[in-house]
This record gives sequence, C-alpha cells and structure tokens, in this order.
Amino acid sequence: MRWREALNPIGMQRLALLAPTESLRDLLVTVADLGCVELDDLGKADAAPVSPAAAALQRVGHGAPVVAMVARRPDLAGWERDGRAGLIAGEAQLDERGARAITRGRVSALTGWAAADTVPQLAEAAAAVDGAVVVLPAPRGVDPPTLLSQQGVAREFAPLVETYATVPYRDVNPSVLAGVAYVVMFGMMFADAGQGLLLLLGALAVRAGRWRRLATLRPYWLFLAGAGLASTVFGALYGEFFGPTGVIPVIWLSPLDNVVTLLLVAVAVGALLLAGAYALGTVNRFREGGWRRAVYAPSGLAGASLFLGLGALAGGLYLDLGALVVAGGLVAVAGVVVAYAGLLAAAGGGAAGAGQAVIELFDLVIRLGSNLVSFTRLAAFGMTHAALGLVVWQGTTELAHLGVPGVAGAVVVFVVGNALTLALEGLVAGVQALRLEYYELFSRIFEGEGRPFRPWHVPLAPMEAS
Repeated sequence: MRWREALNPIGMQRLALLAPTESLRDLLVTVADLGCVELDDLGKADAAPVSPAAAALQRVGHGAPVVAMVARRPDLAGWERDGRAGLIAGEAQLDERGARAITRGRVSALTGWAAADTVPQLAEAAAAVDGAVVVLPAPRGVDPPTLLSQQGVAREFAPLVETYATVPYRDVNPSVLAGVAYVVMFGMMFADAGQGLLLLLGALAVRAGRWRRLATLRPYWLFLAGAGLASTVFGALYGEFFGPTGVIPVIWLSPLDNVVTLLLVAVAVGALLLAGAYALGTVNRFREGGWRRAVYAPSGLAGASLFLGLGALAGGLYLDLGALVVAGGLVAVAGVVVAYAGLLAAAGGGAAGAGQAVIELFDLVIRLGSNLVSFTRLAAFGMTHAALGLVVWQGTTELAHLGVPGVAGAVVVFVVGNALTLALEGLVAGVQALRLEYYELFSRIFEGEGRPFRPWHVPLAPMEAS
C-alpha cells in the first residue's frame, strides 16, 4: 500500500444519480447491491405517506429480519403471505429512498457521496439499467464523509483512532503513526522479554484463528504483536526475562538501579512524541483553513513554537549554553505572542475577549508542562513492572533452597506470579499508553471530528445474485 493512501482518507466524489422515473427502482437496486454510495437525506421521506411495503412490514411483525432485495418487481402480497419479512424490508427501503428523489418531468435524481475509485464501476452498472452517474463539484462549506484505508497496516491500527474520533476528511490519517507510538509506549512500561514473547505468540495464535474463542480478537492481532515485540526489545535492553532471572544480560540499563536516567529518557520520548503531534496538528490546521489557521492555532505553529522554544530554553539552561537560551527564549516569546493573537481573534476581541485569551494562554502554557511530565509514567510503570518481577523472582529463589517441597512451591510462585504480573501490568500498560495517546497527542492532532462514510448496502437475495 502506498504511503499516501495510508496517511490520507480515501478520496470522495460528490455525484448525482439519474434515471427515468419508471427505472428509478432498478437504479436503486443496483446502487444498494454495490453498496458504495451514501445517499443524501433530503428530508422528503418524512412527509411522504407510508408506503405499501412499510405497511406490509408492520403487519408481518418483522422483528429484525435479514434485509435483502430482488431485481424483479415486488410481490408484496405473496411475500406477506409467505412471511418474507427480509424482502419486504428491502422493498420498504427502496420506497424510502425513492421518495427522496427529485423529479423533473420524466427524470428522477438523487445525490450522494462515493469513493472516487468506485465511480467508474458505479457508472457502468447504472448505465445497464438506463441510469446515469454525474460527477458534481463538492458544495462549499461541506466536508465529504471520511473513509479510511481498508488495507494494510493503516486498517489494522485504525480502531485506535476511530475510538477517539472520526478523522476529518481534510486531516492526515494518523493511524499508522499512532499505532507505532502506542506499541513503543506499551513496551517501555511492560518491558520483559519473556512476557513479551508470550504476547507475540498469543498474537500469532489470534491471527491464525484456530480457536473460536480468540476469533473476536483477530482485528487486533497486530496490536498484540507490536506490543509483544516492543516489550521483548525493551525487556532485552533492561535485562528482564520473566523478571531479573539472569537469563539475558542487561544491554542498556537496569530500571531499578537507574531511576533518574529512565525518567529523563521517558521525558525525552514524550517530548519527541509531542513534537510529532504538533507537526501533524500544524499540517491539519493548514488543510482545514490555510496558512492563517496553521500559524495562529494553539495546536499549530504557535503552540509548536512555544513548545520548542521552552524546550530549547530548558536545554540551554541545563547545558549552560547562552546562545541556546537566548534562541529558545525568543522562539517561546514569539509563540506566546502569535498564540495570544489567535486566541484573541477567536474570542472576538474587546476587553472580555482579551481576558478570555489571557486565561486560555495561561492554560496553554501550564498544560505544556503537565503534558510533558505525564510521560514520566513510561518510566514509572516500567520500574513497577521490574519491581514486581524482582519480588516474584526473589520469592522463587528463596523457596528453591527448601528441598523438594520448596522447589514445587518455587515453581508455583514463579508461574502464578508471572501470570498475575502479565495480566495486571499488561492491563495497566495498555490503559496508560491509551491515555497518553488520547490526552497528550490526539488533543493536538485533532480539533474537530469528521463524519464517517456510511454507504447504503442491501444485497440481492441469493436467488437473484446467482
């Protein structure tokens, strides 16, 4: 899959569907069967009388039938007699959509949205039933619905973004980048090579789909695999394999012996992720409203300048570099001024607007510090995981010196202790990584929410499709 397709929602096309009024039903059946068009709700159906199909459906007592359609003309009386609620429900949907059509003379038309790459197939199918597809310009001030890529890694990581918000059509789709950030943060907090390998094996089992109980987790197997791989890598760096067992050496550092270093690394990782979030936020603000919005938005260049300026200022003070202190201070001041101008314009100006802008600017500065400090949890929970592994391992080794009963107890303590650590710390690390993703990163990437693409799809009944 091309990287452009992974980073952008699928291109949408505004279109009109036209057909002779007597062929409108045939066109609607074709559109429903293809399932690639989201028809506009023009509001006419609310005022339309109850259709014969809708009335028949009420009499049948349909419950929740499997909706289907037939290309041939409906036999409502026969379907009602035979209890074919699914076909009656399909006909009711056809009547509802047909009632929304705009009719001029002998031609009826409906408007909607479709993915641009499906329009040729749709046009060919419409022509087969005397219909036509006309490409229209997108109306000003109306964003198309959003459809994210349905292939590759972008599709696998999409639930991470979709549970937060629908990506606006003009924004960058951050699914792949967000997925990578998530598994890295998870790995830092759940750093154990042995337990990471168990997660990786579990992910492969889920993907294989041989056990029905694991089938519901199959859409998330890549999350499990990525989390397991990241945990294995960080566990190897920390020398953790089901705790400090000595099976693998410490390649980088031991979490419990290098607390300050690990905290500084966590803050550095957080700063890098926040910088990336500001970069994506700036691109999104530009796509949404041009350069003016990208420059003045707190999640755009103004906020990014303030963040980078304060970072350079702090780095200059720590390293005793005067030039870096001055440069960082100037960039931070510029960010404050531009952010205030943007907040003042958004507040409407005037004395009340100026006061509101000051409060929002103060909140922006304070949140920058608190957001960065939030990433220290990457180190804190990593140390907690290491401490639990140490407790389990110490209990195991102490029992192992007490003869055969002690060895049996040691095995129980090792297995149960690691199982509890795996379950408890896995849950905690997953939740904390999600919290950092949503509150610290996505809050800068997104300012609004898009509308998901919901095409109308009702398949032909089996006897019709064959």
